[in-house]
Amino acid sequence: MARVVVEQGESFEGVLRRFKKAVQEDRILTEVRRRRFYEPPSQIRKRKKAAKRRKSRRTTLKDQLRNY
Repeated sequence: MARVVVEQGESFEGVLRRFKKAVQEDRILTEVRRRRFYEPPSQIRKRKKAAKRRKSRRTTLKDQLRNY
């Protein structure tokens, strides 16, 4: 949970900016979007497998570029 302490004399915009940054660092919005709709276990496995494939492809390409 993101929490921001308001300092004496601090503007609302400053507090809001710090709060937004804290929310972004905690990845709260990402989690909310992901949990917005029910995702069956088969879809979760499929999504994770695709992410793994993308990451593997990215690292393979980086390694190939280093060797040139």
